[in-house]
Amino acid sequence: MPETRRRFDPEFRAGAVRIVTETGKPIAVVARNLGLHAGTLGNWVAAQRRDGGDVALDVDERAELVRLRRRCAELEMERDVLKRSVVLWVNEATK
Repeated sequence: MPETRRRFDPEFRAGAVRIVTETGKPIAVVARNLGLHAGTLGNWVAAQRRDGGDVALDVDERAELVRLRRRCAELEMERDVLKRSVVLWVNEATK
């Protein structure tokens, strides 16, 4: 009797590939922990790399990314403060 293939949703695949790429653990170890065949996970990782999904940032790019994220958070806080002040100003003007 032939064995039926297991189907994995895209979120599970992406998560398994992220574990391999971000932790640096061997594919065989991660596959064993997730109950997968190492060849299956290896194919997923290879496809991700081939599609350009595994783009490693160097030190300068990572530092710039951190700086830009901080700046974005700062600008979002300033925007929120301005929104609140406009609401207060409109409420005062309509009284």
